[in-house]
Amino acid sequence: MAAQIQIVNLFMIYRSKTGDDILALENVNFEVGKEEFVTLVGPSGCGKSTLLKLIASLIKPTRGDLRMDGKPHTGPSREVGIVFQDPVLLPWRNVLDNVLLPVEILGLPKETYHKHALELLHLVGLEGFEYRMPNELSGGMQQRTAICRALIHDPSILLMDEPFAALDAMTREELGLELMRIWDEHKKTILFVTHSIPEAILLADRVVVMTPRPGRIAKVIEIELDRPRTLEMEFSDVFKKHSDEVRSLIYARRTGVP
Repeated sequence: MAAQIQIVNLFMIYRSKTGDDILALENVNFEVGKEEFVTLVGPSGCGKSTLLKLIASLIKPTRGDLRMDGKPHTGPSREVGIVFQDPVLLPWRNVLDNVLLPVEILGLPKETYHKHALELLHLVGLEGFEYRMPNELSGGMQQRTAICRALIHDPSILLMDEPFAALDAMTREELGLELMRIWDEHKKTILFVTHSIPEAILLADRVVVMTPRPGRIAKVIEIELDRPRTLEMEFSDVFKKHSDEVRSLIYARRTGVP
């Protein structure tokens, strides 16, 4: 599988308000293949969100290389869509206009993308809510809108920073299955950050396990589950094996066990 995202010897150092240097990421190396679904999991503060911001070019690394399709990645790209933990919908715009916001920002013809926006909203079950305002939507419906907004300009890469973390357990499961269905129909390269080990395993082709800060790659685990995925798979021996391995990697690092 050809690598679409390559991260090589990446370091990120923040300067604190007191002037101290904080090493957030240390010598991070991994790749994400084209149309692959990869999840990032690790303890709070390990640099998962920082890594996504670097890939999105929202911040610049202190040292190291980022490549997309084999070329240096040095600035924002239309090939990248982002979904944050908070849907960040504009409260004065209806659902359809929120979805079309990137089209306006990128200077694309709105009339051309209007039909595509309606198709995306239908895909995620929001048909009939196109002209509702964000405060009329549930949390899950708001996040569905945010996913449509990230997909409207047809990026090849989708970065997702704990997009379901604020949702209740049932809605979270429902949106996870919905996301896998969208990914299966509209193949994208997805890098998905989560604190949830079951979510990381259920969604991914591979799980990247990170260490506590400074964030490093503890291990990249190939997930041995068939697709399409179902919630029932969480009760399988294979799922338990993967879950135990991820937990052991995270908690061994926390307790200092080699």
